[in-house]
Amino acid sequence: EDEWTVAEIMRRRFFPAIITHKAWEGFHFAGHEIRITEATDCYGAVVWPSALVLSYFLETNSKQYNLVDKNVIEIGAGTGLVSIVACLLGALVTATDLPELLGNLQHNVLQNTKMKCKHQPCVKELSWGIDLEKNFPRSSCHFDYILAADVVYHHPFLDELLLTFDHLCKNDTIILWAMKFRLEKENEFVGRFQTLFDLEVISDFPSLNITLYKAMRKGRMKV
Repeated sequence: EDEWTVAEIMRRRFFPAIITHKAWEGFHFAGHEIRITEATDCYGAVVWPSALVLSYFLETNSKQYNLVDKNVIEIGAGTGLVSIVACLLGALVTATDLPELLGNLQHNVLQNTKMKCKHQPCVKELSWGIDLEKNFPRSSCHFDYILAADVVYHHPFLDELLLTFDHLCKNDTIILWAMKFRLEKENEFVGRFQTLFDLEVISDFPSLNITLYKAMRKGRMKV
């Protein structure tokens, strides 16, 4: 089952038949052809397999996790693939990442959603753990879903990442998080994450070393 599903996910990716001056790769999700411009000089400007896994899940589970008219934020949006798919599925999306990634992120998001979506997506800076209350005040920001794909890797900002999850997550917020396990730090972060959130494995892909989680605040997990 793992191999069949992974093959199906990877079939959603295609490449240009003719080499152009601007590197891009394409994806088929939510009934649309999505073209993503990448940059090879930055981890955050590349489409990683976790983003494909989460995009595929959102599309194929759109009845159980109905995004229509829902407020959705993606943290560490990178190239924007997951945010684009969520927007095409009817969500009101805020795609966030570091300042240096916003130009490419905004280009991809707008190019692939303009005149195609119910709601116009928003691209916004979010440096984990910094100015959270100022930029995302608890009193006025309510997100139905937090999306995250491959946000835990070898970097020194895991404390700030956990703080950001905590700040953005209300009692009824659902976190959908695709995570690739590479190093021991990933296992350690999952343990720390579970001090604040109930965590449920909803899909597992051993061949990719990726696990897809659903999480909610402690005691709030819906059956």
